[in-house]
Amino acid sequence: MLRRLGVNLLYLVPRQVGGTEIYARRLVAALARELPGTEIIVFCGVEAAAVLPDPEWPAGVRVVRAPVRAVSKPLRLATELTWLPAAADHHGVELLHSLGTTTPLHGRAVRVVTVHDLIYQHFPGAFPPAARRGLQLVVPAGARRARRVQVSSSATKAEVVEHFGLPPEKVDVVPLGLGMRDVPDPTGEPDLRARLGLGERPVLLTVNAALPHKNLERLLRAVALVPEPVLALVGHAGRDTERLRSLAGELGIEERVRMTGWLGDEDLEGLYRLAAGFVYPSLHEGFGMPVLEAMRRGTPVACADATSLPEVVGDAALLFDPHSVDAIAAAARTLVCDPERAAELVRRGRERAAGFGWERTARSAIASYERALTPA
Repeated sequence: MLRRLGVNLLYLVPRQVGGTEIYARRLVAALARELPGTEIIVFCGVEAAAVLPDPEWPAGVRVVRAPVRAVSKPLRLATELTWLPAAADHHGVELLHSLGTTTPLHGRAVRVVTVHDLIYQHFPGAFPPAARRGLQLVVPAGARRARRVQVSSSATKAEVVEHFGLPPEKVDVVPLGLGMRDVPDPTGEPDLRARLGLGERPVLLTVNAALPHKNLERLLRAVALVPEPVLALVGHAGRDTERLRSLAGELGIEERVRMTGWLGDEDLEGLYRLAAGFVYPSLHEGFGMPVLEAMRRGTPVACADATSLPEVVGDAALLFDPHSVDAIAAAARTLVCDPERAAELVRRGRERAAGFGWERTARSAIASYERALTPA
């Protein structure tokens, strides 16, 4: 039996790391429920220590603060490689699961690492040069030295095996669950329409950071071809934010685009409910949690036919070529203008989303731990 599990969350900067924060919070809670006899010790930086433990975590989950601000990636990586192995040893950790793609290269604890994606490999311009070079060195080395590697989709597994030269049997697919917790009192439609300036038009929603691989430039160009909807673009500001604002102006659709930034759960829940459709044009995903969120709430979905997204949505979404503006526009037009097709997508989406849950994620992760602790 695993007596003491360490969880490496040194990467976690609250509200700045997207879906990987949801993954960390929900997985630790589910692991604690599935492993009632195991002590869980969470290692995190200064920023996360200020807001952890999560309210959903049982009292037995301990938080150990590392002497580093995780917002500084070079310092965080240095701390992960030096301080963390010693800290894990000091606390008697038997297995250390790193949830943020990088992991220590040594230490007495058995090491397991979750590699979310290889965005840094496929879209190098999205990272500062020093950070990219660091990831290109540290991520493959950590994956090779870890006892097991976890990924959230078969598409990511294929990439990891190919780029890192790992045997496929060392890599475990651990699908994620749904992201947002239930929101009992979402913001009402009249309030959202007035406050966000949505008017009376149908709303297309996307939840994405403004980063190159999210493919938002083509989405804006597609919206320019579909005159009916207003586009609500929700997500923390990324490297492309100002360029996208300028593009909306050049396309003459600035009055139909709302870049809201980060929204609270009540507002986001309300947007999912009022939206005529959810469009996710990302070129590269490790999983794609937002499409599940939309399907769970009965919002019809159209998404890119790329990387992990087809295996997540199955037959419950319209798939389009993310490199084709015309294809994105056609899918958006269907969501807004074809109520029968949209209703069918809603039905299939709810059924599809019901198959994903954090208990399933935790059990798959635990099965991976068991393989790590009993190597052939």
